[in-house]
Amino acid sequence: MNKSESKIIFDYIVVGTGPAGAVMAKTLTDDKNTSVLVLEAGENNDRDQPIRDSRFAPELEEKFFPQYFWQGEGVPQPEVDERTFEWTTGRLSGGGSSINGEQYVRPTPAVLKEWERLLGSLWSPEQVIQNFKQLENYDGKTNNPVIHGFHGRLNIRQTPTNPPHVTKKLVSAIKDATGFPKILDYNDPRTPLGPFNRWQLYQRSNGERESSSTAFLSSDIMTPDGLGVNDRKLRVFYKSTALRILFEGKKAIGIEFLKEGRMVQAFARKKVIISAGINSAQLLMLSGIGPSKDLKQTGIPIVFDNPNVGKYLTNHTLNTATFTMNQKDIPELQNDPFSLYTGGAFLPHPLSGRSDRSRAVQLIGIPAEGNLIIAILFLKPKSRGTIKMQNNDPLKIVFADEGFLENEYDLNSIKEIYRTYIKNIAEKLSNIDPTYQLVNPTLETMNDDEQLENFIKENFGHNHHQQSSLRMAPLNKGGVVDRFGSVHGVDNLIVADAQIIPFTVDGNTSAAAFLIGYTIAKQLMQEKWN
Repeated sequence: MNKSESKIIFDYIVVGTGPAGAVMAKTLTDDKNTSVLVLEAGENNDRDQPIRDSRFAPELEEKFFPQYFWQGEGVPQPEVDERTFEWTTGRLSGGGSSINGEQYVRPTPAVLKEWERLLGSLWSPEQVIQNFKQLENYDGKTNNPVIHGFHGRLNIRQTPTNPPHVTKKLVSAIKDATGFPKILDYNDPRTPLGPFNRWQLYQRSNGERESSSTAFLSSDIMTPDGLGVNDRKLRVFYKSTALRILFEGKKAIGIEFLKEGRMVQAFARKKVIISAGINSAQLLMLSGIGPSKDLKQTGIPIVFDNPNVGKYLTNHTLNTATFTMNQKDIPELQNDPFSLYTGGAFLPHPLSGRSDRSRAVQLIGIPAEGNLIIAILFLKPKSRGTIKMQNNDPLKIVFADEGFLENEYDLNSIKEIYRTYIKNIAEKLSNIDPTYQLVNPTLETMNDDEQLENFIKENFGHNHHQQSSLRMAPLNKGGVVDRFGSVHGVDNLIVADAQIIPFTVDGNTSAAAFLIGYTIAKQLMQEKWN
């Protein structure tokens, strides 16, 4: 860092400490000659019990722990009875990885082949597996050890070691209901489909949460107040909210940000990297990159007109089914209270033929208040949303319209998941143990199309799986960044987070965000040495 005339200058500036931002900051500064400034709007809360203790993960919501979240709400959703949903993510070191449900789910080869066709071999299934291996420190079982890493910084714990009875019953019921055999490792490309006893979670061996902050901004990397150790040229500014990207013509040269109430500017010799998650699109638009018509209306000078900014916002759908539970099965859950879930499954679309081996459905067993909940995620929605500016105030929330169920295909698919999968699972589960009975929705509801539709809309929940608002694709194919994350139409500006996902991932988004950050950081390092 150079502070001559109090000017803050680094080689790179990274906005955000989520999965992509933190891994980029650490990877770039592995070269002791490279300096990186990281801006984080929140604080480092790694040692706070609700963040550290994985048992809090299912309850970490904005309404219960507002101190860890950006405060916001999306626009009313016409297809979901005009309901509104939170528009938020983690506002603390680690970003979303510090407040999520901890599930580690890699994108499958089926999705990555689409990425490769569009973007080239950098994103091929083979290359992606190599990158995940370098990131991972896997603690679990697999039939295919060559696809896992055992020496990386990112701790992954397969849990529980001894599945409780409720898990075994649910997984047996899913197996009997769907015909898919039980699998050991859902991240093994050879076994992407089927029910399983054990989730892979972002956890250390003692069950504590592993986030991008604990893995890549830990005490061997930097001090608690954000200074790199062992000659690492890393600096993290906490309580620092990015307001806009600074440009010299079309060249990104720095960031203007608010640090503890004071306006500050920092400058980058090489690149400005935006890893702000759901806030990345807003930051681009505030800085003059976006649809020119919208930018003009809000009085923002145009740097580059790109109608694709904020355009292809996607989120997985979330619904539930509730079962009564054998109360004798509950005490056993305390054998590993950090395991959080009671099994799950990845399944194809219920209307697809047996030849379709692609994931479309994610089922998650969750014990809650004496009941068993199955969370139901539809992973291949066709509905798309948008992110638009209200005005040029950087502290004003965007109009976030997630477009839930706007494409009829999504609602019809969810109905089929209930009619085909949930109905059959309910029957098989009650055969295994009659104390497990489906109570919501009822069979009567599932057999009546209108009732089922109303139930789905009333029961509809919100995932923090927002992605693709700044797609990685050619400009003429809906892109905002190229295959290296470089923003079209300007120089020295990169976006690296889940918002650049080109085709919807078939599982949780955090693994994809770690992958994106690591892949782009390695590419930058390669450029330096070429």
